[in-house]
Amino acid sequence: MAAIENSEVKLLGVWVSPFVIRVGIALNLKEVQYEFLEEQFGTKSELLLKSNPVYKKIPVLIHHGKPISESMIIVQYIDDIWAQSASALMPTDTYDKAMHRFWTAYFDDKFYNSLFGLVTTATEETKVEAVEQIMTVLLHLEEAFAKMSKGKPFFGGDTIKYLDIAVGSFLGWMRAAEEIMCVKLLDDARLPLLCAWAENFCNNEAVRTVIPETAKFVEFGKILQAKFKSGPPPAK
Repeated sequence: MAAIENSEVKLLGVWVSPFVIRVGIALNLKEVQYEFLEEQFGTKSELLLKSNPVYKKIPVLIHHGKPISESMIIVQYIDDIWAQSASALMPTDTYDKAMHRFWTAYFDDKFYNSLFGLVTTATEETKVEAVEQIMTVLLHLEEAFAKMSKGKPFFGGDTIKYLDIAVGSFLGWMRAAEEIMCVKLLDDARLPLLCAWAENFCNNEAVRTVIPETAKFVEFGKILQAKFKSGPPPAK
């Protein structure tokens, strides 16, 4: 299917944000052309403050002049608006849909602070604690994947769906954290299903163009280490 041309679709964000990456992946999967409006990290433009006056955070999708905020709300919006384009991003089965929403909510609640706490940690004790918290989340997702994938490559089965996007958007940062902190998070021995899933996810054409190379995350992560020694930066 040819890409959908839509000059009225704009994505406001920064390249390093996994939450912005989520939206880029969803737009690519739906073959929607869009304009990326790059924010400067650590500042809030007038457009951002106008578009998201409540949370004042990226990402923001602007469609025909109307702003939509919060990454997974945006993903759902994209799925609804471009329902006839490519595969659905949310399962049609009611139970499967509930499971995607449940595990996405769990992941967002537990994973972000732990991962960026690891990258910005100042002591060996906090490093060990962060790794333990991360592994708890990943082990739960390994079990969830075994049930939800039904032997297929993704949480959503044959195609990338809602939960795949939510978790997969963090793969660049996971690999960077492994390199920066000399730890192993995606371990084939402990997480064989997630490791195979991660490879399939990152090899997808819609994903490859959105997630930057690990080296770029590593470089940025080292900047964060110097800047945020007391904890993770504010969620974007």
